[in-house]
Amino acid sequence: MSFTKSVLVAAALAVTTPAVAQDDPFQSYLAGVRARAVAQGVAGATVDREFAGLTLNPRVVELDRGQPGNVLSTSFSPFAPYRVQHVDAARIGRGRSVYQAQRPRLTAIEAQTGVPESIMVAIWGHETNYGAYTGNFDLVRSLASLAFDGRRRSLFEGELIAALTMIDRGTPRSQLKGSWAGATGNPQFLPSIYLRVARDGDGDGRADIWNSQPDTLASIANYFTDAGWRRGQPWGVAVSVPAGFDRAAIRNTLVSPRCPRVFQRHSGWRSMAEWRALGLVPQGGVWPADSVQATLMEPDGEGATAYLLTGNYRVILDYNCSNFYALSVGLLADAIAG
Repeated sequence: MSFTKSVLVAAALAVTTPAVAQDDPFQSYLAGVRARAVAQGVAGATVDREFAGLTLNPRVVELDRGQPGNVLSTSFSPFAPYRVQHVDAARIGRGRSVYQAQRPRLTAIEAQTGVPESIMVAIWGHETNYGAYTGNFDLVRSLASLAFDGRRRSLFEGELIAALTMIDRGTPRSQLKGSWAGATGNPQFLPSIYLRVARDGDGDGRADIWNSQPDTLASIANYFTDAGWRRGQPWGVAVSVPAGFDRAAIRNTLVSPRCPRVFQRHSGWRSMAEWRALGLVPQGGVWPADSVQATLMEPDGEGATAYLLTGNYRVILDYNCSNFYALSVGLLADAIAG
């Protein structure tokens, strides 16, 4: 090719897609994401198809910027009002219906994973009210907008590439609807979580967490297994704390690097035998094994119901790092199993 012809070709290219990218910072950013996605194994044709005509969604950026910061505080809201809203008769009733309808499959999943049947159902109930609402934001557009904004770019760009990977492997773009922050399906998995733990529970060869109840429940159980659920241990036990209890003696002085405000409400670890020796009394049922370790939390303050929380409670927190969420999941699971 002659020098003159080369210059003309370069000029022609300069006035097509690169010019668009130069004039639009969002498109310029997507061009960089394309290169990184292809480097991670996504087909270039897939990225080009899904990015074609993609525009910034300012609404999801606004929602993300409105999220509270993770700041340590000594001020806490009581749990009781949250419990009334999230462990209500309607949610318990629907959960029991799902529990009974899927019992044979749930029993098999629990036998395989050790994750209680009722915990799987309770997660589904909390995340989407058993599939009643799974969100209608387009995940590719939402994740691209959040990544471009840059407040949590590392997280959202990774999830964007994971969503493109899902599409490249056969998940229809139309299926990828969900929350503004990129969670999708009945269990509200982020794309990277789907790729890591989603499972086929009904034997049809795909992990369909949008339409299949067996796939949804098997995938939730696999998430918990992956996060370290311990077979045979409860998530926690409701207890009464004796009057005059010395809370200073069991205070946890460590600051967690993850979700510090959540763990700020927990005591230090003690065995169930030690808690029993300190005068705590279960409000129902029996004590777990003496060797089981637990922390104490009093979500409604002194004099109200307290909870001894095991390592399995921490697994629920891995799903959503909120004490109110994790407590509600545990209590809903107990009510469903009833």
